Amino acid sequence: MNFDLKTYLQEKQDLVNENLEKYLPVEGDYPKEIVEAMRYSLIAGGKRLRPILTIAACETIGGKAQDAMRVACAMECIHTYSLIHDDLPAMDDDGYRRGMPTCHKVYGEAMAILAGDGLLTYAFELLTDSYEDNDTNNNRNLIKIIREIAMAAGIKGMIAGQVVDMLSEKGQREKSTELLDYIHKNKTAALFKASIKSGALIAGANDTELAVLDSYAHHFGLAFQITDDILDIEGTTSELGKPIGSDEKNQKLTYPLLYGLERSKEMAIDNVNSAVNSLSIFGSKAIPLISLAQYVLTRRK
Repeated sequence: MNFDLKTYLQEKQDLVNENLEKYLPVEGDYPKEIVEAMRYSLIAGGKRLRPILTIAACETIGGKAQDAMRVACAMECIHTYSLIHDDLPAMDDDGYRRGMPTCHKVYGEAMAILAGDGLLTYAFELLTDSYEDNDTNNNRNLIKIIREIAMAAGIKGMIAGQVVDMLSEKGQREKSTELLDYIHKNKTAALFKASIKSGALIAGANDTELAVLDSYAHHFGLAFQITDDILDIEGTTSELGKPIGSDEKNQKLTYPLLYGLERSKEMAIDNVNSAVNSLSIFGSKAIPLISLAQYVLTRRK
């Protein structure tokens, strides 16, 4: 079967962008300044990898892209919120994201914080709105999806990873392989896992299928983070659009720092292979997910 990943990515990216424009309000009973700040970061670009993974997982189980669209867009809202807050002076203190001034540089720190908060909470409004888009059987999984995403974005997931990452920068945590694994299992892999499992759940995945996709997502997330660390060292901006050398500037605990560059590259390949091998039960239906895992090794901004 011939599969053109570049075309797939572009088609799904366009679909997500179209729906983000449709779902995110422009006018309404709220201050226009907050929506402007939210839209500035959300519509600014990016490869939309997390929502595309949501769609690909849904399709792997036999669902349709539109079935998962509100969930996919909610994942992008949460991802963008995390980037806005990561860029703040109190966090990574970055002035540019995807070649544009960061949200706080344009709208001020207070408005940027509120824009992030707005995107996070709006994501859950989108998720509950998805109740009307799907049939009764799919709606039975909606509470599972909301819980999965809330855990991934909260103190059992992304926030936990961010907290420990910051403490390690300040020397309040001894740098170790266990610490590094904890940070990225929570800070990076958790949201990928929620994206993938949510897409599968909206399509009615069973426990066996969810376990397989859980394994895929775990290895995908690790491969992504390892590659992100490598891109920072090799002078190429990543999918996240981080400035070159930002990890070193912020004294980040990274895979190359602990394992060296060559071993880190080997680990990225190993994790991609593990992700791909875990999908064998799906046959040709998993080709988009397989191709997306392989793409992790070659991606560039």
